[in-house]
Amino acid sequence: MSEIEVKIPNIGDFKDVEVIEVLVSEGQTLKKNDPLITIESDKSSVEIPSNFVGKIKTLKIKVGDKVSEGDLILILESTNEIDEKVKKKPEIKKKIKSTDEIKPVLQNMLPDQNKVSNIKSASPKVRKFARELGVDINQVIGSERKGRVIESDVKLFVASKANTLIKNENKSNEKIKQEYSHSEFGEVEIKDIPRVKKLSSKYLMNSWTNIPHVTNHDEADITELEEFRTSLTDIYTGEKKKITPLAFIVKALTASLKKFPNFNSSIDEIDDGKMTVKKYYHIGIAVDTPHGLMVPKLRNADNKNINLISSELKNLSDQCRNLKIDKKELFGGSMTITSLGGIGGSFFTPIINFPEVAILGIGRSEKKQVFLDGKFVTRTMLPLSLSYDHRIIDGAEAARFNNELKENLGKNFAYKLAI
Repeated sequence: MSEIEVKIPNIGDFKDVEVIEVLVSEGQTLKKNDPLITIESDKSSVEIPSNFVGKIKTLKIKVGDKVSEGDLILILESTNEIDEKVKKKPEIKKKIKSTDEIKPVLQNMLPDQNKVSNIKSASPKVRKFARELGVDINQVIGSERKGRVIESDVKLFVASKANTLIKNENKSNEKIKQEYSHSEFGEVEIKDIPRVKKLSSKYLMNSWTNIPHVTNHDEADITELEEFRTSLTDIYTGEKKKITPLAFIVKALTASLKKFPNFNSSIDEIDDGKMTVKKYYHIGIAVDTPHGLMVPKLRNADNKNINLISSELKNLSDQCRNLKIDKKELFGGSMTITSLGGIGGSFFTPIINFPEVAILGIGRSEKKQVFLDGKFVTRTMLPLSLSYDHRIIDGAEAARFNNELKENLGKNFAYKLAI
């Protein structure tokens, strides 16, 4: 057995050219003129063939290397046994009678797919053309010999991708058309959609179609909180204070956001791989108005007490109903609360207010029999519907967030909320 060093031959005026393909691998048996590597200069691409017969012992080159004449490509084992196998044609000693017998023969004849390079052969001019179009040339199907890619192949690839995008866009924009007019079935009235609803509809559609919503339903025991809230009186007049449960929920939600900062974040483009975690606490409040739903922001809720929060909630609602709210006050929120408590209902699926990543839905509280400390007792329970963006928040984190929120609304936190 002898070893042969296979080197870059004299191929003309080539120096420090890049290896763009390695067409062999260690352990592979070579015949004369089998292609070994492809190198590429500024002018052309060239395949380097083998001038020897043998088995590759060590491969000394890889894609991306810079090579010149005389550089080592590989070390080849050359033996008389291998030479004889190459020179002597195998004899077929028996006739193959079935597909089961032919399969192993074919498999031995086929090249190992793991040894074939995925890098496409193409001239420097074609590679430059593909790069300018933003095309990965290795995804292009070559029409020339051995799959070599030419300029027309790149153009065809770009055209096919463009057609696919157009078809997908057209398909997504297809609208379901009514087969019959409503007026064919009876009297109808055509009315204008309120301006606020028309403006908000595109945001709702964007959120619902682009954000993977998941909603977690739970109940919070607010018995002690309600007793405390309804017992509050003015220290000067002695009159009872009219503070809604929403003010306490804002305070409790703010405390929960501090412990779970992912809920106080936004993502503009998920492909960028980055999210914006906010250090402020601006709570959005969904306000039902005659003009449609509006979501003003209660700024810096973490720095305000219950009395101030309650007062600001009323002012924001009045401004929205009278269309006096500044447009900027509808943006820049941490998380939104939407409450149906004053109307009725329990659980529902609120739509996330993009670019936020979560929204808290509040239903109407009701007294229920709850099994507590070994017996059934009457407690005031508040329905919670937490919708969240599953790209940022997973189910376990959402469950822990809900548990924290329930604790913040519970008896151990009720008195601290007023501070």
